[in-house]
Amino acid sequence: METLLLAFIPLFVAIDVFGVLPLFVGLTDHLSDQQHRVLTIEATLTALTISILFLGLGDLLFTFLGITENDFRVGGGIVLLVLAVQDLLFARERRGDAKEPVGIVPIGIPLIMGPAALTTIIIVKNEYGYGWTIASLTINMLIVLIVFLQAKRISRAMGKAGSQAVAKVAALFLTGIAVFMIRSGIEGMLRHN
Repeated sequence: METLLLAFIPLFVAIDVFGVLPLFVGLTDHLSDQQHRVLTIEATLTALTISILFLGLGDLLFTFLGITENDFRVGGGIVLLVLAVQDLLFARERRGDAKEPVGIVPIGIPLIMGPAALTTIIIVKNEYGYGWTIASLTINMLIVLIVFLQAKRISRAMGKAGSQAVAKVAALFLTGIAVFMIRSGIEGMLRHN
């Protein structure tokens, strides 16, 4: 159970469901309840499918590109750090056009399963294995599904300030994960040289 928790937490922070909740509400507030439900399921299944494909094919992609796990840790850590700093210092303003479908893009990819989450998947897989990573992904996607299905209620309860506070705390944790990834990647490079 401890291993599942250790695999779950970095993905939960990287996915940041409560941080993207205000964006999700803004993109879907014009939909009927039925459309909202269908879009939420579509977006969550898209994110889960992309994450499992990346989990399975990430190593092949690494081999094809000639990069190592440590290269990816450092590069992914830098990307996570930039994203976290951007979230901390600059307001994220995204507007959706009510006439365009938004379930797959931008909600499924990149709001739910963006660069931070994809990078974290590879790191969690390398630390804890496929089984724990799939289990933590599944639990995280169930949380995303539940939160997004109840998005309007949760958003009203948290209020705008509460949603922003949760997003900032998640971004702080993301900076810590990013620094850990960079440090562990550099340590791995030094060990192998």
